[in-house]
Amino acid sequence: MSPRADQELRLRTAASTNNCVIKGRPPRLPQIFQSHGAPLFFVTICTLHRRTIPSLKGAYDALLSYGARGTEELNVALGRYVIMPDHLHLFVRGDQNFVLATWVKGLKRAILKGLFTKFQTSFWQPGFFGHLLGNDESYAQKLEYVRQNPVRAGLVKLAEDWPYQGEIVRIDRA
Repeated sequence: MSPRADQELRLRTAASTNNCVIKGRPPRLPQIFQSHGAPLFFVTICTLHRRTIPSLKGAYDALLSYGARGTEELNVALGRYVIMPDHLHLFVRGDQNFVLATWVKGLKRAILKGLFTKFQTSFWQPGFFGHLLGNDESYAQKLEYVRQNPVRAGLVKLAEDWPYQGEIVRIDRA
């Protein structure tokens, strides 16, 4: 094969590989879903401009209510969570039809209703950070990160002393 033909073949192969990966899910994801059940997400939600949540207790109560309702009515498991003064971290798992963005939008709305008598449209940062966990090691690392967040922030000396954390459903692996 001539060098030019070889280069053209490599370019066509690279282009078709990129098209395959860009369109739809990467090939490995269905295998992860099949072997480990429903996907598990690590989510971070921040307030706009890192504004302080006016009542951590109010946010905590709203999150507990939303999480319990999700478990009972929607087959959504809210695992370990921590509410910080200007953001929250959580693990959530739904079935194959679970839409993370819709669930997070509902959680933001529920917390707002628990915090304010008048609806605040600009309290949360738009969107959220969501990470699909694919293995137990990644889950264990992120779980410890969430647990230690109040200690790293200087809010408590021991993680278990932070009152605005817990888990609604025990999720033991990714």
